[in-house]
Amino acid sequence: MRTVAAAIPDPRALALSAPALTALHEWAGPADPGMATLASIHYNLFLGSLLDHDHAERDLEPWLRMDRIGTFLCTEAEHGNDAVNMETTAEYDRASRQFVLNTPGPGAAKWMPNTSLTGGPKDAVVAARLLVDGRDLGIFLFLTPLSNERGHLPGVSVERLPHTSGAPVDHCATRFHHVRLPHSAMLQGDHGRLSPDGEFESTLGSPRIRFLRSIGRVSMGKLCMSGYSLGATRQAVAVAVRHGSTRLTSGMTKGRRVPLMAHRSHHEPLLDALATTYAATLLHRSVVRQWEVAEEAEREEVDRLVAVTKGWITWAARETMTTCRERCGAKGLLLTQGIAGQLAANEGTITAEGDNQVIWVKAAGELLMGGFTPKPPSETAPEQRSLRDGTHLQDLMADVERIWHERARTRLRTGGVRGNPMARWNGAVTPALELVAAHAHRLAGEALLEGSDRVTGDEAERIRDLHRLFALRQVAAHSGELLAGERLTAEQVRRLPDEVERVVADLEPHALALTERFFVPEQVPGSDPAGLVETAGLVEAADLVEPAPEAVAGAVPAGAESRAGGLRESEPDAA
Repeated sequence: MRTVAAAIPDPRALALSAPALTALHEWAGPADPGMATLASIHYNLFLGSLLDHDHAERDLEPWLRMDRIGTFLCTEAEHGNDAVNMETTAEYDRASRQFVLNTPGPGAAKWMPNTSLTGGPKDAVVAARLLVDGRDLGIFLFLTPLSNERGHLPGVSVERLPHTSGAPVDHCATRFHHVRLPHSAMLQGDHGRLSPDGEFESTLGSPRIRFLRSIGRVSMGKLCMSGYSLGATRQAVAVAVRHGSTRLTSGMTKGRRVPLMAHRSHHEPLLDALATTYAATLLHRSVVRQWEVAEEAEREEVDRLVAVTKGWITWAARETMTTCRERCGAKGLLLTQGIAGQLAANEGTITAEGDNQVIWVKAAGELLMGGFTPKPPSETAPEQRSLRDGTHLQDLMADVERIWHERARTRLRTGGVRGNPMARWNGAVTPALELVAAHAHRLAGEALLEGSDRVTGDEAERIRDLHRLFALRQVAAHSGELLAGERLTAEQVRRLPDEVERVVADLEPHALALTERFFVPEQVPGSDPAGLVETAGLVEAADLVEPAPEAVAGAVPAGAESRAGGLRESEPDAA
């Protein structure tokens, strides 16, 4: 982490820039998942939270220089996705003008942040319930010193947890025993301010909304987790396609040996993985841009888009990396190949910053209750349209959205028992989650198709082929519903396998070239931090998948842009 920190000229700019932060995750994750996890916590959740609140009077230099490491304590042992019900308290003592931070019981232990002594002195922003004269004012963040060079501070109790299956991180259960904090410890803003005299004011009347504003960095964290999964996925696809292109096996005639990629059974799953990875990358680029420019009135809609994207990308990463690991055979099990270890580490992204299933359930409810208006069906009869037309395929994916939206709304109106909201929701949630999945696929396909407009010639045709493969898979998966809804003809349903076969055959000769656009080094990054710094210099190299816009320039080593721009196949050392 400190090696990376030394290469970042302006940590403030990094923490405040969604393109820069997500680019850091895309390149740091494949190099070292454990380090990337801790960097995510330090730069986004900790430093980002300090910068998002009043900080003019606060000296941030120790954390900007990484003399001290920052961590983030929100989740509790018994309160994960329902963190709004957390029990940790920060009671204000008017007489001393101090807060008393306390963990009331085992279920309120902060779980599972990196709070051990590993790495040196640490501080945390701790989410706790603000109590003033016995009145509960909601949950806010409090800057809390945890340890110094000699150990944990009085009142701070830390218990190391067992290792997880993914990246090695010092996960801990952390408790506070009547720890006194100065008035300045509370992270304040328009959503909530407490004067030294104990007078509270806020522009927001809802404690829940005040809490969500306090932990707003969790939404940025979803973008970061998606970025990490993208980097790991691109690496896995690049490794698997290279392996398939160089490993020889038996051909169809005696004595002839061919690359694994010559076999349809080998390259078809990898081409699906390639199409999904391009779609996921371009969707992520689009969502990051929308996040950067969103006005306050648009924030709720963009937050939902971020959640939907995070769920789809991190789940797709699991499926894609599993395919790539299998296509590499026994070599795919080696950690040096950069797939098996990343596959395990990716499980953390599925749970971090909001468990995928939970944030999709929330998104599903919002889409049903006015957060989404389905696109009306095309007025052109399906028999007059072609399955090779990208616009038609996008319309079909929009039809899938509409079908699941209508079904879920019908279930919500008619299902369950009167007076039993849980029963009504249980009747609607399955088609509602199908709606979220269809929504994610349609948006990803849209981003991929738009990507083909930003390049020309053969390259544009290859991107359109990737889109056709991606969209045809989604259409085929829902062909029964589309046929029943008269959005496909019976003949088109019968032709779907042949259309997939055609585009797979068109793409196969270009698989290796398409993966080279990911700029994954021939030598997969290992645990050497210096390798990360070199890799970070490539963040501007791929102009189609755009690993980071110009805003990331301040977050990479000086001269990295020129090195990236000059990268060629003949320069493996530069990679």
